[in-house]
Amino acid sequence: MIDKATTTTRPLGRPRDERADRAILTATLELMGEQGVRDLRMDDVADRARVGKATIYRRYRSKDELVTAAVAALVSEIEVPDTGSTRGDLLALMRSAVDVYSGSVEGAAMPSLVDAMSRDAGLARAVREGFLAGRRAALGAVLERGVERGDLRADLNLELALDVLGGPLFYRLLITGGPIDRRLADGVVELILRGFAPIKPSRKPPAPEEEVAR
Repeated sequence: MIDKATTTTRPLGRPRDERADRAILTATLELMGEQGVRDLRMDDVADRARVGKATIYRRYRSKDELVTAAVAALVSEIEVPDTGSTRGDLLALMRSAVDVYSGSVEGAAMPSLVDAMSRDAGLARAVREGFLAGRRAALGAVLERGVERGDLRADLNLELALDVLGGPLFYRLLITGGPIDRRLADGVVELILRGFAPIKPSRKPPAPEEEVAR
């Protein structure tokens, strides 16, 4: 006789090893920074992560899929803050981004990823629909809340504001090599708050004395 309770609670298949998942994605990001996406090899990822190559292929069917997953994993760590103010929320997000991309594994991997995206339309589409879409969604939630609070203008151009938030960081990371620090984060936040502040109605000039007398 079969124990029905046992058959209904036993998990199907081998459970995923979360340690292996993290090791694979971390190894991929590290090797992207060291070798570039073009020279990234599944064998090297397996060696760095200390897993079998079959373990990788059970999760990712191709190198592009692995690279996209490694970058998309960064988004899962982004929490939408609610500090009680739009300034506080934006500062929390921008300072978190600065901490991630200043001298880290993620920051080192980005230049080679951008280069690979310019050569591979499929990879570019996957990254835009995964990593970039997720990050912009988190930032967009904070901006929309700022509009509801009255801290940002009601007719806010959301796409432009998102570009202004991310543009300076990636410009320094990929082009100028300038410092990615708290000063940059704070400056971008002030730019957003001032540039997209609600438009106050202009006061009417006082009526001339002669008009008042009439």
